[in-house]
Amino acid sequence: MSNKRPIKVLIAKPGLDGHDRGAKVITMGLREAGMEVIYTGLRQTPEMIAQAALEEQPDVIALSCLSGAHRSLFPRVVDELRKRKMKDVLVIGGGIIPDEDVTDLQAKGIKAVFGPGTSIKEISEYIRENV
Repeated sequence: MSNKRPIKVLIAKPGLDGHDRGAKVITMGLREAGMEVIYTGLRQTPEMIAQAALEEQPDVIALSCLSGAHRSLFPRVVDELRKRKMKDVLVIGGGIIPDEDVTDLQAKGIKAVFGPGTSIKEISEYIRENV
């Protein structure tokens, strides 16, 4: 048996988006995949998310947005992480994100974007390969 600790994932819902079923499904699925998962809850500011990350020291931050505010909120989270010298954490996103926004988000530090219908297996494999 390995002494390696499980991958730690912080799942956050930035902004005023009040829909968190998907985030809760991902939380449970990644836990079942053997990861340690912290869900910060609804209506988090980028500052709150970065502060939680600073306190929890996750390997991955998974952001979920269904409200359409991902283009401003996701990069703001990355900026807040950089202010806290957290450059090594893998930041991924998910939710209702148009294909045309993905390249822009990736250029701003979101390493991968997962849309509706993505399997837990695909997300967990991506995390394992990139942490």
